[in-house]
Amino acid sequence: MKAHAGVAAAPSEHAIPVPRGAVLTRARWATVLLGLSALAVVTLAASLLLGAVPIAPGRLLMILAELMRHGHGAVDAVGSDAAIVLYLRVPRVLTGFLVGASLGTVGAVLQALVRNPLADPYILGISSGAALGACVAVLFGVSVAGLGLSVLPLCAFAGALLSIFIVYRIAAAGGGGRLPVQTLLLAGVILNAIFSALIMFATSLMTPARSFGMLAWLMGTLTGPDLIGLLLLTAYVGVGVTVLFRQASALNVLSLGEEAARTLGVNVDRVKLILFITAALLTGAVVSVSGIIGFVGMAIPHIVRLLFGPDHRLLLPASALVGGSLLVIADGIARTALAPSEFPVGVVTALLGGPFFVYLLVTRKRGAMQVAA
Repeated sequence: MKAHAGVAAAPSEHAIPVPRGAVLTRARWATVLLGLSALAVVTLAASLLLGAVPIAPGRLLMILAELMRHGHGAVDAVGSDAAIVLYLRVPRVLTGFLVGASLGTVGAVLQALVRNPLADPYILGISSGAALGACVAVLFGVSVAGLGLSVLPLCAFAGALLSIFIVYRIAAAGGGGRLPVQTLLLAGVILNAIFSALIMFATSLMTPARSFGMLAWLMGTLTGPDLIGLLLLTAYVGVGVTVLFRQASALNVLSLGEEAARTLGVNVDRVKLILFITAALLTGAVVSVSGIIGFVGMAIPHIVRLLFGPDHRLLLPASALVGGSLLVIADGIARTALAPSEFPVGVVTALLGGPFFVYLLVTRKRGAMQVAA
């Protein structure tokens, strides 16, 4: 197959072309991801030290060594510090990394699909749709121990899928699958307003104790789930990001436009269906655990794109690693800024991501004005 002018063939068995400037060698791919993986490990380890009860690095190494050697029996041998690390911080840190990795990857995929750099599960109302699905599940009692461990993420997935369908229909009505900035923001505002009203209505029907817990969860929290819940979240995220990673080359071609992608042999409708459904699955899974955490999926792909380029074969896994690491850092800030009290991690991401969103919006407007002039 001959590459069109301005594109280079990707090193794959199908020789799918990618945009100019996106040529990626295996050595660079491996170097970048190994470096980001090392950074993620350091971030996770450092986060275990932070909290209302700070733990010295040497003490943490001893606790981890005892936990690896004796498992839960190390808690009695080492003391309360081991219980804090094992039962509180490890689940919370792992949850934060999985949530951040999912949101970063989904954000990169949505930006490619709607061909708009401001796309994000939070801005498009997808997170609110997932939260509505989870809220309805709690209201009708399907989130109790046992059955709810598998049903709650699926209910959130249904809500996220509904949101994505609405956004997709808006994009299709506009033609070309592209959402202008104004349409994107308007669609997100409308969906968030409708879903937030429905969430508040459902919350008002709950008991006071459950209603308070639901409101705290909606602000974004990384309170670690139990072992079974963490394993289920890991399974959802593992399957979801694997599916998205496997579509990286197709996303490179879609960045040329849908007509060009069809000409180059890509089954555009099938790829978009897979990506939209998987994005909904990941968003539903993480929202069912963490609540609504905004701006991660919008900011992370921009940072990664500036640092490492637009090739989705690198952009997607790098966004996962950077997103996971930065959300763990944000949670560390939430846990230590007002220690021994803490505030929702969604507050931190909003305070950091909100100004970044305004910056992107202003720069895009200035760029459009310069082109018009």
